[in-house]
Amino acid sequence: MATSSADPTRPGLPQGRYGRSGDARSDRRLMAVGAVLGAVFLALIAWFGVSYVAGTKVSGELIKFEIVSDREVAVHLEVRKDEGVTGVCTVNTLAEDGGDVGRADFTFDGPQSRIDEVVTVRTTKRATSAQLVGCTAAGGN
Repeated sequence: MATSSADPTRPGLPQGRYGRSGDARSDRRLMAVGAVLGAVFLALIAWFGVSYVAGTKVSGELIKFEIVSDREVAVHLEVRKDEGVTGVCTVNTLAEDGGDVGRADFTFDGPQSRIDEVVTVRTTKRATSAQLVGCTAAGGN
């Protein structure tokens, strides 16, 4: 014999045993708060990324180097900068034992945003390698 759910002799489900019934208003509020917080988080990450990239005004890359003599190294640099910004790049040369044998700062100015140039670093003894330490805007900006 089947009983219907309206049968007064049969008790209903125990209160709270199977979780609360869906409160649609509470669920919508929680989803709205989560969406707003997620959007704020993504906007913050995007803002940090843009400000980092926009703050980098001068960058450089060491393309190659050539040991010209016991006292000189020719270094091929490619420098990218904003137009009108003066950039300063520092190049370091190393001896076979890893010690510094030369260091020089090179200034790149003018209206170009990309400069491809070979510079010469004087050394105290024969160098075996060269490295670009970094590039910055003149004045430390």
